[in-house]
Amino acid sequence: MADRTGAADPLCRTYAVSDSTYGLSRAELQDVYRALCVTRAAEERLELLQKQGHVSGGVYRCLGQEAGAVGAAFALRRRTDGTGDMLCHTIRGAGALFLFGGELIDYFRQYMAKGTSPTRGREANVHWFDFDKGFVGPVSPLGTMIEIMAGMTLSFRLRGEDRIGMVFYGDGASSTGAWHEGLNFAAVQRCPMILMVENNQWAFSTPTHKNTRVSSFTEKGPGYGIGAESVDGTDVLAVFDAVRRAATRVRAGEGTRMVELRYFRRKGHAQHDPHPQDYVDPDLIRAWEKKDPLDLYRARMLENGWASEEELVAIERETFDECREAAEAAITEPYPDGPDAVTDVYTDQTTPHPWTRADRPDPTLA
Repeated sequence: MADRTGAADPLCRTYAVSDSTYGLSRAELQDVYRALCVTRAAEERLELLQKQGHVSGGVYRCLGQEAGAVGAAFALRRRTDGTGDMLCHTIRGAGALFLFGGELIDYFRQYMAKGTSPTRGREANVHWFDFDKGFVGPVSPLGTMIEIMAGMTLSFRLRGEDRIGMVFYGDGASSTGAWHEGLNFAAVQRCPMILMVENNQWAFSTPTHKNTRVSSFTEKGPGYGIGAESVDGTDVLAVFDAVRRAATRVRAGEGTRMVELRYFRRKGHAQHDPHPQDYVDPDLIRAWEKKDPLDLYRARMLENGWASEEELVAIERETFDECREAAEAAITEPYPDGPDAVTDVYTDQTTPHPWTRADRPDPTLA
């Protein structure tokens, strides 16, 4: 087991993780690497599609953060019948989405606004859901998904279901009112929920130290009465172990917990930014490149004999080909027809005039 270091408060912990498999089999350790490779390959393909003019809307890469989403999602119960854990990822959480059953071709369909996409071209990137598989796409207003996940996990507790929920949030979103309200509600109601705080050191172009006075988001945990732990977000097995510990305590009825992921956003906020990362010291980016989560885990697998060079190369080639084939297939599919924009949006049912309005609004005067 890991040794506790750092914070003295029992609710706030930083763990130094030993080199262990944490009970994962050789095949599972390779599955973790596959999930990392799929995430990297999918985003590289997506950035290429954007440069070719195929992508509608923004592209938000998680370069340097892949281990956070993959390690966290790998520690949850993933099922396809609506009885497993629930996950709310972010725009940089494709690795978690894929582990929870999100299909590669749907991922590319969404970004290209295809009529065959889960949202039929109405919404872009990872904003889609599948309750059977257990993932709920984020909504655009920052902070609000913690409120939604608090409500969902409260229903698990009230129904006595052995399920937990996980919601990801960036450090910048922690400054929103909805984030605080949702976390306070979850803490008070002892919702079986894990809050993953992605401390990637930037909110758009604003450094984290201008968003909060604390050096670690775990310092905020005791203010809500919840347990909190900080972990190296570039170490996929450290993340897995931290989340597994948190999940065990949440399932035992201890209520909401927080896990902070410490890493660095090595790309700009979005790939369509006119001057991406011109506000970041280039030496800082180069320093974090040496902590690339895929490189670190790859070297660790070889060192410990969890995989051979041939096995790793095969995984890398397979995931590259899977992403290429899925993207090429999605490119050929049609865009939605115009009438689809209002399908399942309006109803033929007449609703009574609201008492809060004296007169019916005139849309021509808006």
